[in-house]
Amino acid sequence: MRLSTRAQYAVRAMVDLALHCQGTPVSLKEIAQREDIPLNYLEQLFNRLRRGKIVESVRGPGGGYLLARESSEILVGEIVATVEEPLNPVSCMDAATGRCSRPAACTTHNVWQKLGERIKTFLDSITLEDLVAEARGRHDE
Repeated sequence: MRLSTRAQYAVRAMVDLALHCQGTPVSLKEIAQREDIPLNYLEQLFNRLRRGKIVESVRGPGGGYLLARESSEILVGEIVATVEEPLNPVSCMDAATGRCSRPAACTTHNVWQKLGERIKTFLDSITLEDLVAEARGRHDE
């Protein structure tokens, strides 16, 4: 099972933003250059992240994006859910609800449902601050 490029880019961009914002807005152009992510793709992601109240935008010269909350309050699962369709481990589960299209007849339904729940629980156990601390640790080595 794979997360989409959209989810991977969003998490990478959020780590970059958290590392570099220091109370001042960071431009998407800077993030795009550092992370090697197409600027137009980042613009789409950050529109979703802004609507999801994970980032705030600042207009004008020196504008860009800031975290809407402390990085310790932003969950990786929240970032993924904001930019991604619901994360379902198998295609037969409904994208909107995560429910099986035929649960009474599906003998493996519980397995896939529990897998989806564990993935969500795992992603929700990691904060943006956890990833920032890990990134800082790599730079200090």
